[in-house]
Amino acid sequence: MREKSLEYHSLHPKGKIQVVPTKPTRDSFDLSLAYSPGVAYPCLEIKENPDLVYEYTNKGNLVGIITNGTAILGLGDIGPSAGKPVMEGKAVLFKKFAGIDVYDIEVDAKDPDDFIKTVQMLEPTFGGINLEDIKAPESFYIEEELIKRMNIPVFHDDQHGTAIITVAGLLNAFEINGKRPSDVKLVICGAGAAGIAIAELVQHIGIRKEQIFLVDTKGVIHSERTDLNSTKQKYVQNTKARTLADAMQDADIFVGVSVADMVTEDMVKSMALNPVIFALANPDPEIPYAVAKQVRPDIIMGTGRSDMPNQVNNVLGFPFIFRGALDVRAKHITLEMKLAAARALAELARLEVPEAVSLAYGGEKFVFGPDYLIPKPFDQRVLYHVAPAVAEAAVQSGTARRPYPGREKYVSFLEGLMRA
Repeated sequence: MREKSLEYHSLHPKGKIQVVPTKPTRDSFDLSLAYSPGVAYPCLEIKENPDLVYEYTNKGNLVGIITNGTAILGLGDIGPSAGKPVMEGKAVLFKKFAGIDVYDIEVDAKDPDDFIKTVQMLEPTFGGINLEDIKAPESFYIEEELIKRMNIPVFHDDQHGTAIITVAGLLNAFEINGKRPSDVKLVICGAGAAGIAIAELVQHIGIRKEQIFLVDTKGVIHSERTDLNSTKQKYVQNTKARTLADAMQDADIFVGVSVADMVTEDMVKSMALNPVIFALANPDPEIPYAVAKQVRPDIIMGTGRSDMPNQVNNVLGFPFIFRGALDVRAKHITLEMKLAAARALAELARLEVPEAVSLAYGGEKFVFGPDYLIPKPFDQRVLYHVAPAVAEAAVQSGTARRPYPGREKYVSFLEGLMRA
């Protein structure tokens, strides 16, 4: 895999993305329109009416993927240059799945305020900002400040993308096991950006805060600890549980956003009837899928792996969330938009799966149930379900600056976009 990957990335042209012109440049007249003197006319129009930047430039279909390299995948703080292949890969997914153009920007700034200032100054270029692979707790402050200061959507995918897909899976798990969100006990292993975002979002589908137990590298976040930052302090529980094993007793749901092999067979055995485990550590989950299923045949399980059922994969979220946000020129990505995306994904998984999706996965058949809670990334219907739901939620929550044409017309627009 190492050799094949290095060869893949180094073939000419180097890397995974490039910029190509979208207008003809066949002769000198075309060039006079593209550049001098013709380019002056859209410049002057935009000067008089700044909103026309969306009409005469690519801003309305352009997202900046921006990192400082402090939390790259499972590799940690490897720096902005070493993180660039990941940002290029994310750009490929934006284009492949939602037709969105991307510039990846790697910023050499570990100081959060330096990073914030840099990104803020880029607002004229982009229609939206996808923050990526920034370590917690700085990532919370960075995103919060940029949302306050900028009038385009800012979205830290490591937090919200994982949370949105997790919630989609949980909504369908409840549909299958019949449990009520208000009754369940949830354990989250990993109290970084993704873990905190999951804890925040699940409360909006009815899981009670007092039933959410966060576990970090030092154990359960409980009331006697004195080493907690302000973000973790929100999830302090008055409990005797100190270890992950303690917290797992009678838990209905385990969500892992930590590292491999954190969960033992005994922990799984100690969970409540019909438990849910989303073991999302990559490339190896907190407990192997086959081991967990053998220990508890009544389990509903998902991982972050594409070779196992129920892959919790952020690619089901960010391309389509930004697509919907960009197309109604949303100022922000709101809670309502995130929940709309999660519910749209859950609803799609309950529908009959077309043959084309099965063919994309080697002929495997998918039917809603314990082994198929979440749509597959190569299901083209995801775009046509999630983007409209997000756009509609943007209008309803008051952050949209452009009229929504209605679902039928918007889906027709999306179909044309993806054919182009």
